[in-house]
Amino acid sequence: MKTHFNIDFLETSTETLRAIAHPIRIAIIDMLHKKKQMTVTEIFEQLEIEQAIASHHLRILKNQDVVDVKRDGKNSIYSLTDDEYYTIVEVLTKVV
Repeated sequence: MKTHFNIDFLETSTETLRAIAHPIRIAIIDMLHKKKQMTVTEIFEQLEIEQAIASHHLRILKNQDVVDVKRDGKNSIYSLTDDEYYTIVEVLTKVV
């Protein structure tokens, strides 16, 4: 494959896009962009899914550094690591 991009960049980008590429994860990115911070409870209640499912998707996003988590007592508070991840969602709404 001939490209002017660094192979490490391409692999990292692919993994990040794979992490984002799920309806629930796109919805989580959208919500975190709008609200800036949310607890797991707020996320699963708003999405009307089980807590375990929300936690699973948040873990995938966290493992790819799309979201950050901070503990506040018993609560885990999630936020986007960079608001630019929402740009991916915006582009998708324009082209899909």
